[in-house]
Amino acid sequence: MKRRKQRSCTGPKTRIWIRTESMEGPPVRVLACGDVEGRLNSLFSRVQAVQKKTGQFDLLLCVGEFFGASAAAEAEWQEYKTGAKKAPIHTYILGAASQETVKNFPNADGCELAENITYLGRRGVFTGVSGLQIAYVSGREALQEPAPAHCFTSKDLSALVTPLTSSSKYRGVDVLLTSQWPRGVWHYGNNPEVDTKSCGSSAVASLADKLKPRYHFAALEGAHYERLPYRNHVVLQENAQHVSRFIALAAVGNPAKKKYLYAFNIVPMKSMDPSELVKQPQDVTENPYRRPAKDKKEAPKPAFGAEEEEEPARQFFFDLGQKDGNARGRGRKRPSDWEDRGRHRQGQHKQPRHPQPTGPCWFCLASPQVEKHLVISIGTHCYVALAKGALTPRHVLILPIGHYQSVVELGSEVVEEMEKYKSSLRSFYKSKGERCVVFERNYRSQHLQLQVVPVPLDRCTTEDIKEAFMVQAQEQRMEMMEIPQHTDLKQIAPPGTPYFYVELDSGEKLFYRIQKHFPLQFGREVLASEPLLNIPTRADWKECKQSREEEEQSCKQVRDDFQPYDFSWED
Repeated sequence: MKRRKQRSCTGPKTRIWIRTESMEGPPVRVLACGDVEGRLNSLFSRVQAVQKKTGQFDLLLCVGEFFGASAAAEAEWQEYKTGAKKAPIHTYILGAASQETVKNFPNADGCELAENITYLGRRGVFTGVSGLQIAYVSGREALQEPAPAHCFTSKDLSALVTPLTSSSKYRGVDVLLTSQWPRGVWHYGNNPEVDTKSCGSSAVASLADKLKPRYHFAALEGAHYERLPYRNHVVLQENAQHVSRFIALAAVGNPAKKKYLYAFNIVPMKSMDPSELVKQPQDVTENPYRRPAKDKKEAPKPAFGAEEEEEPARQFFFDLGQKDGNARGRGRKRPSDWEDRGRHRQGQHKQPRHPQPTGPCWFCLASPQVEKHLVISIGTHCYVALAKGALTPRHVLILPIGHYQSVVELGSEVVEEMEKYKSSLRSFYKSKGERCVVFERNYRSQHLQLQVVPVPLDRCTTEDIKEAFMVQAQEQRMEMMEIPQHTDLKQIAPPGTPYFYVELDSGEKLFYRIQKHFPLQFGREVLASEPLLNIPTRADWKECKQSREEEEQSCKQVRDDFQPYDFSWED
């Protein structure tokens, strides 16, 4: 047992005892709790029940509002303050998150408020003898100057961050405690049951990004939310680092019985083997605080007096049926309905402005060069077309309506619709007994073409497809790498980077950063090879050309078959 000097708010300076394991010993056993709001008896009864069932814990960390403002809450607190009752575990709390509870914290630097109940302070780092490092910030982000007593400022955060991160050996902290959520923590991850428009602090998000905590706890929103773990490095560009886990906890005794107490074991970072520390779980995602600028919807507002009087962007709806204007199939809309639908959309919704090419482009939907008879479906940001010289009869392309060179240049709205098309096509192919392979070649191309090729389920397995790409890449001295499923391509390949990318129906992803030369038909060659589709003569699209009449007939067939799965038909 070690001890740490600590000031007391209730008397002269005393020493309090902090029980933690030795660095060579077992993990530190920790409990974390959300807003207590003065319900100390309920909290400590629950803690005692947990400890009776699972054994003693070393620490209880409380985030959010610890004290309550009611007379009942004050009476409850007095029992602990006077020593009539005692907390059953070393309890560490954050400061006030509202003006009403500021009176309970007489010393901003932290102190012992009652036996076994310690106020950590306004902000700082607490390190136990086990080596467990806990960074903390009390209160809410200040929205005015001077900052109220229950708020923190940018100076507080700088004073916390700078001494830690100035060392070249800094890797992160074990635990971060804040009362407020970090704004945008849900990006790339699972969605919380809160109003994301008003939830969270950007300053806390920046703090979490800089400190790289292994665990980050917050409260105040009355919700329980465990985000998928996220990585703290850029795949293939930076050395692997540990993942971070964000956990928000509800209030003690909440009527909806949402989780407010979280138990975990943690071996301090400083005593972990580096290879164990950086292991990445299967469900890891990209860092939510490092989104590319194009993905951030909070665009700056126009300057005062600037009015948006730009001409509405055109939305293109073509005659996707037969030339004679007959219905395209039983119960389906006539070609003229596409035009009506387009006019209806323009009248009801402001259409997006799509980037335009500086010269001729065969794939921009507004371009006169586009072979419109190959178009199968048109959304708001993307469209689907039959591949010219298709490898198989249902081989299609997903393309952005506007002029973008690659996936990594797309904004979030375009990516979202592209994912919807992929999902619809997977369902469509499944109904035909097929799985799909998606690939992109960002090399010697000017407009993004996402190739979607169906492969019959009885021809080969997903593992066969993966192996074929890896083996044939190796034969051509190309190092194709498997990347984590939740990896955002933008983190690996900044705009302008040439690359080849494959996505399998299992969610597995393969990536190759193109160095100098790359076979333009590589994707088709692999899929056409003997182990897969076994149609090697169709590897080159130029050898698979059809007459315009044949293309129209093929396109009509795919369009009609796909229509029940096509979300763009939904009103």
